Amino acid sequence: MDKIYIEGLEVQSLIGVYDWERDATQRLLVDIVLFSDLQKPAYSDDVEDTLNYAEVAEAVAKVAKQSEFSLIEALAQAMITQIFTQFPVQKITLKLSKPDILADAQNVAVEFTRERKDT
Repeated sequence: MDKIYIEGLEVQSLIGVYDWERDATQRLLVDIVLFSDLQKPAYSDDVEDTLNYAEVAEAVAKVAKQSEFSLIEALAQAMITQIFTQFPVQKITLKLSKPDILADAQNVAVEFTRERKDT
């Protein structure tokens, strides 16, 4: 399976469990690995044959902007669900980072890997 990477995508979201976290949006970083068959675009060199990673990034940023989740776990799952809804990918690994939350840590993050379940 081939992969497309989107790394260090900065998004804004209202996220957190504490009252002070609910006053303003926070900076989050998203790393995404999209698993898909890229053989056709590799040979055709036609943008219409591949995943539009700009549209994926836009969809993820929109989910973040519109969300009011308490947990980054819930937001990460919502992002994955949106990607599966809009794009023909077989598997996704998504890491969602909240870099500005702990004074003594560079980052706090969750990472999920999900596969499309055709039912």
